[in-house]
Amino acid sequence: QVPLVTRNSGACCAHLFSKRGNATFTRSAAVAGTVPLLQPWPRAPWSSQQPPDGAGPSCVSPRAPSSVAGPQNPLEMNLCWNEIKKKSHSLRARLEAFSDHSGKLQVPLQEIIDWLGQKDEELSAQLPLRGDVLLVQQEKETHAAFMEEVKSRGPYIYSVLESAQAFLSQHPFEELEEPSSESKDVSPRHRIQNISRFVWKQANVASELWEKLTARCVDQHRHIERTLEQLLEIKGAMEELSTMLDQAESVRETWEPIGDLFIDSLPEHIQSTKLFKDELSPMKDGVKVVNDLAHQLAISDVHLSMENSRTLEHINTRWKQLQASINERLKQLQDAHRDFGPGSQHFLSSSVQVPWERAISPNKVPYYINHQAQTTCWDHPKMTELYQTLADLNNIKFSAYRTAMKLRRVQKALRLDMVTLATALEIFNEHDLQPSDRAMDVVEVIHCLTALYERLEEERGILVNVPLCVDMSLNWLLNVFDSGRSGKMRALSFKTGIACLCGTEVKEKFQYLFSQVANAGGLCDQRHLGVLLHEAIQVPRQLGEVAAFGGSNVEPSIRSCFRFSHGKSAIEASQFLEWANLEPQSMVWLAMLHRVTMAEQVKHQTKCSVCRQCPIKGFRYRSLKQFNVDICQTCFLTGRASKGNKLHYPIMEYYTPVRGQKSTWLSRAVALRCWGCPRVAALPFLMPQHLYKRVLAMGCGNCSSGAVGPLLAAGGYGH
Repeated sequence: QVPLVTRNSGACCAHLFSKRGNATFTRSAAVAGTVPLLQPWPRAPWSSQQPPDGAGPSCVSPRAPSSVAGPQNPLEMNLCWNEIKKKSHSLRARLEAFSDHSGKLQVPLQEIIDWLGQKDEELSAQLPLRGDVLLVQQEKETHAAFMEEVKSRGPYIYSVLESAQAFLSQHPFEELEEPSSESKDVSPRHRIQNISRFVWKQANVASELWEKLTARCVDQHRHIERTLEQLLEIKGAMEELSTMLDQAESVRETWEPIGDLFIDSLPEHIQSTKLFKDELSPMKDGVKVVNDLAHQLAISDVHLSMENSRTLEHINTRWKQLQASINERLKQLQDAHRDFGPGSQHFLSSSVQVPWERAISPNKVPYYINHQAQTTCWDHPKMTELYQTLADLNNIKFSAYRTAMKLRRVQKALRLDMVTLATALEIFNEHDLQPSDRAMDVVEVIHCLTALYERLEEERGILVNVPLCVDMSLNWLLNVFDSGRSGKMRALSFKTGIACLCGTEVKEKFQYLFSQVANAGGLCDQRHLGVLLHEAIQVPRQLGEVAAFGGSNVEPSIRSCFRFSHGKSAIEASQFLEWANLEPQSMVWLAMLHRVTMAEQVKHQTKCSVCRQCPIKGFRYRSLKQFNVDICQTCFLTGRASKGNKLHYPIMEYYTPVRGQKSTWLSRAVALRCWGCPRVAALPFLMPQHLYKRVLAMGCGNCSSGAVGPLLAAGGYGH
């Protein structure tokens, strides 16, 4: 059977054309051999609208009374005239179809097909649209005229199609059979069926082309409307953005050079620049919207005109330049504030003198340039001199005293001996150095040290060279806890370094250090105690004395401390202090530093048996086996002895003035450690009973014997 061809009227736009129905060519398939019939062809969807009451135009109504006047204005006359013309065209086509059965419908149908093909090409030529408002408006007017032309042609096309339908209803045709090769003559019946078949094909083609053209007209009309709307939006947005950019650039022109600004005004300029950057957020959104609209147009094959493209590119360039200038100024202001502001490192450049220059590495770690020798080094020139003076103390035979006296020199050079632990804790709290395991960079360390020395200057009322003290303290802390100069150290390391060297009782130092590793319940397990001891042992390591205090292995000290925990997995502060009071091997240097500090200003009204110095300053050593033998700290610590007078142990050490026999035990009788021997060494016969029991209870953390003995015994600890 011949396939059905149906025209769908849904493609026509309701606001442009009034629907009157759809044309459909059908074939009856009820029985074989039936003739094809055309259903009645509806009116054209572009025909003129009827009046609201459903009647035809008044000018052609045969029932209008003679007394009724004609159209009252030219518009109504034009409508009537157009309606008459359309009906006359339709009648004429029908009459021609009915009067001529030889195929005269083929000519108008072919003309319609050719005309529809031509118009389809003209419609395609209108694309693509150009991305300019004026040009698209012209395209809109052109397309509107094109649609009017197509619309005016509609009645004629529908009339011809209806005539074709009427013709085919009178001259149906059967299925095309294969013609016999012998029969050369065609009967009149076959001839008329061939004509009907050809008319049917032409009508189908014309119907499809008409439907396609009308649908494309509607789609292109919508495309033009949408494009025009987007172009108007882009044009308005670009004009608004151009105005906003002009205003922002005028503000940028008022910026003063960074070098002309006062240091105190840098924070204010930083804040105003940030606010200015925040105010440009709507502009940022506007630029994004404009670029998105241009992208959407490009997707629909509408490219902006050369002028609009240049305008959009210029806006994007200006916006990027504005953003870059704002970011660059903000960075310059922040760098200037960091380098020249109150918390900057710039003020530390005065800590060195010519030919030295203080420089800063990319990770903010300072280093020092000697322009005369053309060398660089990590250590401050004053710190280098300090290390050289520490070498003079290497002739001290006992490592605990040697380490303590070196630390005392460092402490005084850094002026930390004048800083109390309470002051240091205030600075720690102000800079929020919790938790202790967080990392601090060099800038944070400098801020804390600067605040510490400024507070010292304020509280003590003394003149402190803040840049020099801050720079040397930073140098010392980096040497101890960041020898690789990574620019980072833990807050626990920083607080340990300051607490160990501040001028406070040793008991308070131990209490504070324990609190930094204890949990909320005031208990500390072995792991956290190991962390604390590891941080503390870095101090003698920097002085090259770590081997005498057990090295990096803190496990023996941990086991020794946890003997006071009575088998529990954590120790309390009181148990830790009890262990620390016995001056364990890994921490004896801290207690010795306290005694060195106390003995510094002490004068003993007696004469040194070796060098004859009188009075003895500092430590005083008295043999408990020799009568009236007193030795000053210099002779004792360096091992000097008088001719034929060998020093005998045990020895009493005094670091406070002795006033009568009752005050003797205010001095330190003996310092103890394990020898690794199988028995307890002989103790001073003057030792009180409670101290003797305490010594025996101390035990040993390094060997299984638990033997203890006097620190200053010959051949013992400290050589």
